Amino acid sequence: MSSETAIRAEGLTKRYGSTTVLDGVDLHVRRGSVVGLLGRNGAGKTTTVRVLTTLLKADSGRAEVAGFDVATQARQVRAAIGLVGQHAAVDEILSGRDNLVMFARLHGLRGPAAKWRAEELLERFRLCDAAKRPVGTYSGGMRRRLDLAASLVLAPEVLFLDEPTTGLDPHSRAEVWAEVRALVGAGVSVLLTTQYLEEADQLADHVVVVSAGRVIAEGSPDGLKAGLGGDRVEVVLRHAGDLARASAVIAAATGSEPVVDNDIRMIGAPVDDRVHALTRTVGALHEAGIDVEDVTLRRPTLDEVFLHLTNKESA
Repeated sequence: MSSETAIRAEGLTKRYGSTTVLDGVDLHVRRGSVVGLLGRNGAGKTTTVRVLTTLLKADSGRAEVAGFDVATQARQVRAAIGLVGQHAAVDEILSGRDNLVMFARLHGLRGPAAKWRAEELLERFRLCDAAKRPVGTYSGGMRRRLDLAASLVLAPEVLFLDEPTTGLDPHSRAEVWAEVRALVGAGVSVLLTTQYLEEADQLADHVVVVSAGRVIAEGSPDGLKAGLGGDRVEVVLRHAGDLARASAVIAAATGSEPVVDNDIRMIGAPVDDRVHALTRTVGALHEAGIDVEDVTLRRPTLDEVFLHLTNKESA
């Protein structure tokens, strides 16, 4: 495996009886990058993570993590990775400090070294003030930060985040995002599975979409959005009676066929030159005497890309 590659998987398959969970998954994560693995529930995301972290053996295919084969060099792989699963792995009865000391000892650190590493992580993740409190009193965001800290006891090269912010409020989610960005800035490579498309949009350099155990699309978030049709002008009218006339005006201004949503009095049209198209649309509507309530120029969201790809696949 190249020194620039943190994770490489080729043709991973996994079956349970007659059910195929992974059907030839290929995956590549560059060192120092974040790859978002997206898919509906049951698409194969968590199974892929379990194979790559040596918790599950693939039926066929091969994979390397941090330069080690997951099938034949499992011990070396486990020494090079950190894993944050969907549910916090910390003990709610113990304090934050005691949890980190325990994880440090489980990883082979002894006495003063375990305590020193625990203090370092408490400070890094801004948990010093709560270090003596039982974890059961922590907020969701604090627990997740502690979970991240526990996964970094041995400073892993590669970090697996399997839906790390499930159930968190927006503020707590933003806290976890900030920590992940800091880790990537320090050189950690990340494979992220998530059901929050905004999360992948915020964090991932590259996105891989899986469906029924197969990779159906991949690329940068911006590249995938562009593949859906680029920018759109969306106009909300003040009066529903103007929809037909406004649609003709917008078609002439943008050179594309608009889509009309009668229920919310909105007309949307794809555009190439975003600023020029917006200016022409607003000017043409004004000249036609059509009252406009709102005008928006926007790019497709990753949610729209995801729904388009997975709906197309299941059709």
